[in-house]
Amino acid sequence: MKVIVTGGLGFLGQRLAQRLLALGTVAGADGRPVGIDELVLVDAQLVPCALSDPRLRCVQADISDPAALTSLIDRPDVTVFHLASVVSAGAELDFDLALRVNLDGHRALLDALRRLESRPRYVFTSSLAVYGGESVRAGVDDATALHPRTTYGMTKAIGELLVDDYTRKGYIDGRGARLGMVIVRPGAPNKAASGFASAVIREPLNGKDYVLPVSLDTRIAVVGYDTVIDGLLALQAMDGTVFGHERTVNLPSLSVTVAEMIDSLQRVAADRTLGRIDVRPDEFILSVVNGWPQAMHAPRAQAMGLPRDVGLDDIIGGYIRDYLQ
Repeated sequence: MKVIVTGGLGFLGQRLAQRLLALGTVAGADGRPVGIDELVLVDAQLVPCALSDPRLRCVQADISDPAALTSLIDRPDVTVFHLASVVSAGAELDFDLALRVNLDGHRALLDALRRLESRPRYVFTSSLAVYGGESVRAGVDDATALHPRTTYGMTKAIGELLVDDYTRKGYIDGRGARLGMVIVRPGAPNKAASGFASAVIREPLNGKDYVLPVSLDTRIAVVGYDTVIDGLLALQAMDGTVFGHERTVNLPSLSVTVAEMIDSLQRVAADRTLGRIDVRPDEFILSVVNGWPQAMHAPRAQAMGLPRDVGLDDIIGGYIRDYLQ
């Protein structure tokens, strides 16, 4: 089996690749485990990859370029994890780029798989940003209608519909996960409006002062990165019949305030000298974040037995073990 991860050189992409190489197998079209003989990490820019394996190849490519996709998707025994996208704040600031990557690129990828005529398994990462408006502010579940209030959310909602219909037509066997704010992301901040959810933990742990762009009582839905990776792998392995026509499910998340996140940080890292946190709300970030639900319930994922986080302390402790020790 050939496995392709778009956005593969990003944080989640490399975490997923590490797990795939360790596992050595994925589910084939018939659901039985198949050995991975080729793992391709595709990204718009080549950045250093910490992984080294003879099965691994890193490729710089524009996923909206059909020719580039045809050269990558060159065999029928393939499965794809589609993680690549222009993220929230970046999509708000560059509408055309968001459409080209998140919509045109997604459709080009699906069409390349369609031409295989092998109905490959396909895992799509969606987002809580597909929900929006005051009526859903307190919380959503799988049955809540999708009414995004950002360009990013709009492209993700359309992506979900594309996965549903390409699956209905028999072109792919798609499944997807709506993700809360993934924490704790290491490294430099990206253009995601949700970036503060990681930075408010990461920067103080690195001994750096941090300016928080939202208020302490801001409530958000968060999910640990290991839970995301476990969830994506579990979704890829599932029999497609369990999804019905609606192929994307809410991945379980925690509903917490930023103040609770800081309390957890101070509790878990009591033996460390932490950087100071100053609160200076940013109106642009607030306008994006306040359009998202504060809680994302996941009854379908729970019925499927998908993983969930134990709590904030466990997430922060895991990040310290993985990246600071």
